[in-house]
Amino acid sequence: MTTTVLTKAPAAARSRALHTFAAMMARDVRVLRRNFVMSAVRIIIQPLLFVFVFAYVLPKVGGGGAGPGGESFSTIMVPGLVGSSMVLQAMAAVTFPLVMELSGPGAIEDRALAPVSVRVLGLQKILSAVVEGLVAGILVFPVVLLVHAQGQGPAVHVADWPMLVFVLLAGAVLAASIGMYLATRIDPRQIQVLFTLVMFPAMMLGCVYFPWTALDGTPWLQTAVLLNPMVYMNEGLRAALTPQIDHMPSWAFLLALLVGAAGFVWLAMRSFARRVMQ
Repeated sequence: MTTTVLTKAPAAARSRALHTFAAMMARDVRVLRRNFVMSAVRIIIQPLLFVFVFAYVLPKVGGGGAGPGGESFSTIMVPGLVGSSMVLQAMAAVTFPLVMELSGPGAIEDRALAPVSVRVLGLQKILSAVVEGLVAGILVFPVVLLVHAQGQGPAVHVADWPMLVFVLLAGAVLAASIGMYLATRIDPRQIQVLFTLVMFPAMMLGCVYFPWTALDGTPWLQTAVLLNPMVYMNEGLRAALTPQIDHMPSWAFLLALLVGAAGFVWLAMRSFARRVMQ
């Protein structure tokens, strides 16, 4: 009789935890849906301006549009703009709300009272940010694919579907977990400075507008940018969507994304639990 009761107790606890987890995800999805229009405009505007200027305006005014090997600049930009948009959105989706919850009166404590462990709460926040990152990629892709001057259309085709799915998921998890780690480790007053002084250079040197192999002529810079997680996301998408363009060896970005995602999830969860329980 005792054994039966003990067996049912963990099952009931797991069911309650899953129900609570699903309820929190449903709440975040509802918030995302309610603010979808403004969020979509914010996500799309920067990539739209870049492709409009570099893939439409410059070819029209005689500024070219060809990249390394004769590929159109729009082809080079598609993976980079999709990847960078996903990284920035996934990071922002967890960093800014979590900073407000941790610095506000009682906001995070209310969620911590849910009948789930603090780690489950942290995983839910990461998963919610991953969803927002994937939505950002879905929104940006048709924009960078369709906006271009005549004859400057990007040559895009999926060369490896399993690789594409892995890069999208691992990259979004990596970005979301980095965002959570930063939110729990940095003074809230420095968050805006962080995104201005760190994220802008990270985007400019994140292989968004050029492939990693194009840095062969500057070996010190080619090595230095390997510290930028955005490089691996963009190079992975480049390998999956535009394989005709030289890119980082597949084993390198796959390993970096896998190890980076696992490592930062562990760091973020550990830091989150400490911050909430202190």
